Amino acid sequence: MTGARRTRPEGFPQNGPAPELIDSGFALENADASFLHRGLNLADIAHVLDLDRRGIVPDAAGRELLSLLLDVTGIAPEDFPYDPSHGEPYNSREHYFVSKIGDVAGWLHAGRPRREAARVALRLHLRRQLTELVAESVAFARDATAKAEEHAETLLPDQTYLQQAQPSTFGHYLLSFVYSTVRDARRLLDELDWVDSSPGGAGCVNGTRLLEDRGPIASALGFGRVIPHTRDAMWQVDGLIHILATAASLLSNFSKLAEDLEIFSSSEFDFVDLDDAYTRSSILMPQKRNPYALAIVRGASGVVIGRLTGFLAVTKSPSARSDNLIFAYGEVPRALDLSLRITRLMSGVVRTLRVNPVRMREELDRGYTQATDLAEHLVQCLGVDYRTAYVVVGNTVRAAARAGIPGAEITGEMIDDAALAHTGHSWGLSGEDLSGVLDPLRIVASRQAEGGAAPAALADMTSGLRKALDVLDADAEARTAAFDRAEDELLRTAREKINSHRR
Repeated sequence: MTGARRTRPEGFPQNGPAPELIDSGFALENADASFLHRGLNLADIAHVLDLDRRGIVPDAAGRELLSLLLDVTGIAPEDFPYDPSHGEPYNSREHYFVSKIGDVAGWLHAGRPRREAARVALRLHLRRQLTELVAESVAFARDATAKAEEHAETLLPDQTYLQQAQPSTFGHYLLSFVYSTVRDARRLLDELDWVDSSPGGAGCVNGTRLLEDRGPIASALGFGRVIPHTRDAMWQVDGLIHILATAASLLSNFSKLAEDLEIFSSSEFDFVDLDDAYTRSSILMPQKRNPYALAIVRGASGVVIGRLTGFLAVTKSPSARSDNLIFAYGEVPRALDLSLRITRLMSGVVRTLRVNPVRMREELDRGYTQATDLAEHLVQCLGVDYRTAYVVVGNTVRAAARAGIPGAEITGEMIDDAALAHTGHSWGLSGEDLSGVLDPLRIVASRQAEGGAAPAALADMTSGLRKALDVLDADAEARTAAFDRAEDELLRTAREKINSHRR
């Protein structure tokens, strides 16, 4: 005999949530309510106005809802009664609305699930964070560019693997971090295009029969476009991954600079000094002035990388699952907020940084950063292949180092000795003046090709960067202004709707 199939409980839960669920899931979501609060208010107002446009919500009910929502826009997130015992933030809002106007609040659910409101709210919050982060990235880049111009002729023994590589300038070195910042700022604006797309009217997966056009909601909220596929609109997360990845890239760039400056500011190097305002003293050791700001930058970079990898791990779930977005409501805004703080911090560090040209020149004078230029000179003058020139110069440098002779004092005789040992014959360089090849200042001046360290080449770069930064800044400012106009217009329309009945 086949047993009867067990009847599963259907419909919404009849009992309240377990205390463990309140303390974990709902408490987690309510902790993120501050990021969504303003956006939820705007999303609700746009939804009610759209219901009114279509003649779905009764006129009196619509005005009552709009009046309440406008009141709530004046309540700060920390003052609104978000309570995990009611569920997620949307449920707390529903509980509050019902306590004020009764079942009229139920019109907010018409043709729209709770998750849609949260999806809209997240994008409204993120788009302002992104434009602000672009503006702060531009501010850092401008400060770093100004510092680079100030030190366009400050010689530096540039390094790879913490080993002296070639003569350069501190300005040329610093400018490399500006280009990376500009690229990340452009990526942030690209990601803003993704954020600036409306999921409004998407429903759960396949829209709603109550809505024939999703455009008005998008327009009312100042979105640039509608996400074309309703299921994708509700559940897409790839753009959030890109945002976190770019934030991680931006802070990784700052972390590289911070690690360099930490080394350069050590007593062993003494290339730079951090302003006192960005350091912290040791409680025990009176002589210590620790580069605290740089430690914060390095640590924050790791934190944002962690948020990216953690979110990637969450989003590998099957499609149309809420877990990936539940965590996004907090993880992505917090990552961007931290990125904003760190970008401002690095601007201050660079803007107030003191550079020690004397120490940098001392290291150049005692080192062998001229070796590459010397090998290339031999290729040009003697026609020997670079590998042979490389070996001869390398052996010359080794002998000079053992004898305590710095790179600038290498002679033709020393090269002839090394050439004789390696090739079996002298290269006839005895008595030749090599000062033009071995002088770090002349070496830097020779780097006149695009992107080089010569002052003129650096001036071309800074000029181009300033123009690019102006464009980025203007773009971010224009987008923020457009968001302001749309949100102000939305609130004005809601007030006019309420006041029209009174007239």
